[in-house]
Amino acid sequence: MRMTDLTLASRAPGLDDRPLAKRVGLIILATDHTTEVDFQRMVASERIGVYATRIPYANPVTPENLRAMQPSLTAGAALILPDEPLDVVMYSCTSASVVIGDAQVEAAVRAAKPGAAVVTPTAAAVSGLKALDARRISVLTPYTLETSRLMADYFLGLGFDIARFTCLGLTDDREMARISPAEIVAFAREAMAPDSDALFISCTAVRAAGVAAEIETVIGKPVVTSNLATAWACLRLCGDQAARPELGRLMTLAYSGRGA
Repeated sequence: MRMTDLTLASRAPGLDDRPLAKRVGLIILATDHTTEVDFQRMVASERIGVYATRIPYANPVTPENLRAMQPSLTAGAALILPDEPLDVVMYSCTSASVVIGDAQVEAAVRAAKPGAAVVTPTAAAVSGLKALDARRISVLTPYTLETSRLMADYFLGLGFDIARFTCLGLTDDREMARISPAEIVAFAREAMAPDSDALFISCTAVRAAGVAAEIETVIGKPVVTSNLATAWACLRLCGDQAARPELGRLMTLAYSGRGA
């Protein structure tokens, strides 16, 4: 086959300002199986692009290993579309957000992406619970007692009453991602105290966002999960106010950003 001469176009192509109108950056753990899948399902669209980077993380899930991620946050954020602005950056680890601190996560991310809104699962969950007028809550986590205690202290410190706190005792976030949706629903039913205003299911590895609406039907109360709360916050910060009740009651509400 003969090659014909190559021809350079007579003009440069016109360029859009951005391929998509809004950009959401995700900083996720190297071991994470769930966040990207949930965000592609709930957040990504023809208008909103979702762009992820992964940072080092070593199991087991302990306060020490969670805290060890803090030095990677700025470099991780800088790797998401380098030298280009993002509308929102979400750090996808609920327990590490407790251990490191929401404000410290925000400062680390903004060192690389100063113009971006920063979302953590903990602050987003607090915003979601407040939007639902929930003050007395039940909590379900996949963590050990040690890590769960820090989570309980976080919510108590923000003025919530905890009617019931259930933890599953797992130490590997890859196992947390393998809890079946049916098991999540079953444990949620057991974890919900009758006098609670809402149930919070912690951990971005757990596939709870996909069954949040089903759990609400079972327990008769609102459900907030880590990934549902962050997806809700990211959508609203990108100007998407559409009500999506099929994802759960939270996705019908406005976002005020009244987090921790």
